Amino acid sequence: MFHLFWTFSKIGLFTIGGGYAMVPLLESELVDKGKYLTKEEFVDIMAVSQASPGVFAINMASHIGNKLHGVKGGVVCSLGAAMPSIVIILLIAMFFQAFKGNIYVEKIFRGVRPAVVALIAAPCFSLAKSARLNRHTIWVPIVCCILIAFFGVSPIWIILVAAVSGFLYGKMK
Repeated sequence: MFHLFWTFSKIGLFTIGGGYAMVPLLESELVDKGKYLTKEEFVDIMAVSQASPGVFAINMASHIGNKLHGVKGGVVCSLGAAMPSIVIILLIAMFFQAFKGNIYVEKIFRGVRPAVVALIAAPCFSLAKSARLNRHTIWVPIVCCILIAFFGVSPIWIILVAAVSGFLYGKMK
């Protein structure tokens, strides 16, 4: 279990940009390299983590840990994912006033932003492949994005409608 704690700590340390930025790293470590989860299990855990209340990164860690080692695994993985952020935020809070106007710090953050966008976009393409999108189903994520971005529809409504629709579709099939 220490290996999982270390894996989540390592990933938590380098996931600037939030929980979605850690998805490709988690997938690489837990699906591709470690073979702890199948691709389908990973995608299912992502879906449940997104639908669960709370921080996405912690949800992913707790669900993965629980799947692999029960409640104790969920706690260990969650602590591993959260610990680096807690330490970094404490350090930043201690020294922020001294560096907040520093031009080099501002340039570093300006340089990191595009990388964060790429880290968040990469799992979208990976998920699209896993979801087996085709010409008949590609409209679903496009419509969802349009509803959220241009019409201000809450993602909660999108998730609820998708869950009910999926349930009804499964019943009809």
